[in-house]
Amino acid sequence: ARKLQTHRRDQRWADLSYKKRALGTAFKSSPFGGSSHAKGIVLEKVGVEAKQPNSAIRKCVRVQLIKNGKKVTAFGMYLCLTL
Repeated sequence: ARKLQTHRRDQRWADLSYKKRALGTAFKSSPFGGSSHAKGIVLEKVGVEAKQPNSAIRKCVRVQLIKNGKKVTAFGMYLCLTL
């Protein structure tokens, strides 16, 4: 059974979700710190251009997160840049 045990232990590192959970990289690298939502302060409105076949300008905002001070770009669904 030792052979099966060691093989399973080695192969678990190929699983991405296990690797993130074991190393704690979701908390280190993610600006949200592993959580799904975060509060922030809107710094400015920006227009982000869409990728190639489209020519739209997506209405986004630069937000500074309260929990760690990191700045991220967030998509605003009902945002108007002409205000």
